[in-house]
Amino acid sequence: MSELIFIALGVTCAAIGGDLFVRGVVGLGHWARISPGIVGATLAAFATSSPELSVALHSATAGTPEIALGNALGANVVNISLILAIALVLTSMRSTREAIRREYIVALLAPLLTGLLILDGELSAFDALLLLLLFVVWLAKAANKAKEQRIEPATDGTRNRQWPVVLYCLSGLVLLIAAGHFFVSGASGLAAQFGIDEFIIGATLVALGTTIPELATTLIARLRGHDEVGLGALLGSNIFNGLFIVPLAASIHPITVAWYEAVPALIFGLVSVALVLPGRNGMINRWRGLLLLMLLLAYFAVLGAGAI
Repeated sequence: MSELIFIALGVTCAAIGGDLFVRGVVGLGHWARISPGIVGATLAAFATSSPELSVALHSATAGTPEIALGNALGANVVNISLILAIALVLTSMRSTREAIRREYIVALLAPLLTGLLILDGELSAFDALLLLLLFVVWLAKAANKAKEQRIEPATDGTRNRQWPVVLYCLSGLVLLIAAGHFFVSGASGLAAQFGIDEFIIGATLVALGTTIPELATTLIARLRGHDEVGLGALLGSNIFNGLFIVPLAASIHPITVAWYEAVPALIFGLVSVALVLPGRNGMINRWRGLLLLMLLLAYFAVLGAGAI
């Protein structure tokens, strides 16, 4: 029972902390005069991936980095096949291919490279370095793009209201770190109690909990008509998860996992991203949302069969 309480506390802290942190980093992006699309793919993506980062740090230092790997890969599937699917079921989305081309390509490369590196059953420190190098290249290109798209300074006085935004960032970060602690404690306890593989726990239960900030960000962006922000945040979050969080955990403690356990999450994550490329008219139609939801059900069925 205590494990479920820990997980419930983790969900609560992730939801509140994620919302505060997103508010803070978007405010910082406004001060830096960065366009909404770039904010979504970088600052908002990093903010919403903070629960996965916290889980990775706690699990790796606790000697169970398999939870970090399962959580990151599972969160990538949930980001697209559940969160984006929900937004799409509500209404079609519009986002030009040019707006997400860089994030889309890297989001596809990340699971492919991870799959190749994990074929030997381990993500080593050297493997982590390769993934981090790709992350640095993507981040540098995103920074250059941000410089090219600088917008005019704010003239409504918002640039003078710095302390509330800083407070949002700090308080949100504290809650997200607490969420990671609760998730790892609860998930590890469940894995030990029921004899469930730690990777499976990370790829299902923990992944669902840590994607709460992405859900809030995407739905708010959809309701406000900023589709490029929601889609960019989800693709950017997948990139952070695969190319920063996973290798960070592996650099702290090598991740040992059977390739047949990780491959389903990698394949489903890859297919889900492939399904959201906008058409030539920039539209992502509602039927794709239904297809993504069916993909998610298949993902959980495959993992459930593997856990038996």
